Amino acid sequence: MKHANASCNKNESPGRRARGLTRVGGAWGLMVSLAAAAALAQAQAPSASAAAPAPKPADTSFTWNGITLYGIVDIGLQYQTHGVPASDYFPAGTEAIVLANSNGSVTAATPSNLSQSRIGLSGKEALVGDWSGVFRLETFFNPQSGNISDALKSQVLNNGRPAATQTTNVDSSIAGQYFAGAAYAGFSSPTYGTITFGRHVTPLADGVGKYDPLGAANAFSLIGFSGTTAGGGVTEDRRLDQSLKYSAKLGAVHLGALYQFSGSSGTTNTAHQLQFGLEGGGGSIDLYYSKKYDAVATAPLTAAQVATLPALGYSPSNSLRATISDNTSYSVMGSFGLSGGPILFAGYEHIKFANPNSPLPRGSLTIGGYVLAVTTNTAYDNEKILQVYWAGVKYAATADLDLMAAYYGYHQDSFATGANTGCSGTQSSGCSGRESSFSLVADYKFAKRFDGYIGTFWTDVQDGLAFGFLNKSTLTTTAGIRFRF
Repeated sequence: MKHANASCNKNESPGRRARGLTRVGGAWGLMVSLAAAAALAQAQAPSASAAAPAPKPADTSFTWNGITLYGIVDIGLQYQTHGVPASDYFPAGTEAIVLANSNGSVTAATPSNLSQSRIGLSGKEALVGDWSGVFRLETFFNPQSGNISDALKSQVLNNGRPAATQTTNVDSSIAGQYFAGAAYAGFSSPTYGTITFGRHVTPLADGVGKYDPLGAANAFSLIGFSGTTAGGGVTEDRRLDQSLKYSAKLGAVHLGALYQFSGSSGTTNTAHQLQFGLEGGGGSIDLYYSKKYDAVATAPLTAAQVATLPALGYSPSNSLRATISDNTSYSVMGSFGLSGGPILFAGYEHIKFANPNSPLPRGSLTIGGYVLAVTTNTAYDNEKILQVYWAGVKYAATADLDLMAAYYGYHQDSFATGANTGCSGTQSSGCSGRESSFSLVADYKFAKRFDGYIGTFWTDVQDGLAFGFLNKSTLTTTAGIRFRF
C-alpha cells in the first residue's frame, strides 16, 4: 500500500533519470572554514624556571550543572527512480527503499538521511562512589517541514487511498511522541554498568546501529530505513515504552538486558531481550535474543474499512489497521578492523513470526495514541521465518573523508496456507521471497561538527516480498549536510 506521484511512467528515459541525478549532484557543494585562536599563560615562581602545565582544552559542549543540550540537524536532496511524494511527518521524508506503492520518479528535500534529526537533554549527577544519577530526553523532528516526526500520521493521511495515489507512509517507533527518541532516568557506574527505566532504544537496535556499516542511515541502509531488523520483526519495537534496561562494558565483555512491562496480566504486550558480547584484537562480536508479545505492524485503512468507521465510532484521522504477532529473534553481529584501516562489518538475524497468544481486539491503542480500528491476529497460521543478513566496509580514506559500502538481504520462507502452501511466486505475500540492497556513500567532514555526504542506494524485491508491488526496484541517490552539537 504505497503512493504515487504525477510522474508514474515506468519507462522514463535514461536522459530524464540522468537529469534527476544531476540535480542531486549539483546540490552537494559546500565550503565551510573554521578559524580558532588560543592563548596560553605561563606562571613562574621566583625560584623556579619550569613552565606551568598547559590548561585543559575548553569544554565546547552545551553543559550546565551536569545537564547537556545536544542535537543533530540533517537535511538533503534526493532523487528516486521509483518512489512516492514526500511526507512532512514520516521521519525519513520519503520511502528510500522500494515498497508496494513505489511508482514514478521523485525529487525531494529529505530529512534525516544519515542521522535522525533531533534535539535532546541528558544529565549526569555524581552520587556515591562511582555511581551517578542519569537521565535523557530526546525529541525527533523533520527539518524540511518543522514538524515533530510522526510516521503513523503519515499512514492515517493515506487512509482510503489506493496504492497508485498514495504519498509516503511507513510504520515506525516514532509516532509523534514528545520524546520519541528516549525518555528515561536511572543510575550508572563505570564499574557495574547502567540501569534505567522509561522509553529506550532496545539492545538489539543498539547493535544494529553499531554493526551496520552505514550506521542504520535512513537514506542508505535497508536495516536502517526498515525497522524490521532492529525491532526483532516489527519496527514499532525498535524503541519500547515502560521498559527497564541494563547495559555494561566490563573489560572485554559486553552485557545487555531489557524487560518491557505492560500493565496487563500475563505476557500481553510484554518484551524481553538479552545481549552478550566480546571484543579484543581489533574485533567485536555480539549475540542477541529478543522476544516480543503482541507486536503491532500498522498500515493505512482501505476505502472499504474507512467506510465502516462511523458505525464503529472511530475517526479516520487517528485509526489504522494492524497485524498482530508474537515475534522471536536470534542474531549475531560483528566488526573487525584491518591493519590497513578499513573496518569490516557483518550481521545475521533469524526472526520467527507467530499468531499472538493474547490477541488484541479492535479498538486497542498503539504508540502515539493511534487506534487499531481493524486487527488481524491470525496472519501466521503457518509461522513465518524471515532471515536478514548484511556485510560491508567503512574506510577512512583521509582524516576527513569516510567511504562506506554495504550489501543487505532478506529471505522469507513460504508461510502461505491453502492452495498457496509452499508457493514461491508473487500470488501471495506468504510465498517465499527475497529482497536485495546495495549502498555506496561518501561522507566528508568540513569541520568538527559539520559534514556533507552523497550516496546511492539500490533495492530490489522478488516473489512473495514483491506481492502487490507497482514496481520491483528503485535507485535512490541522496546528497546532504549534517550539523551536530
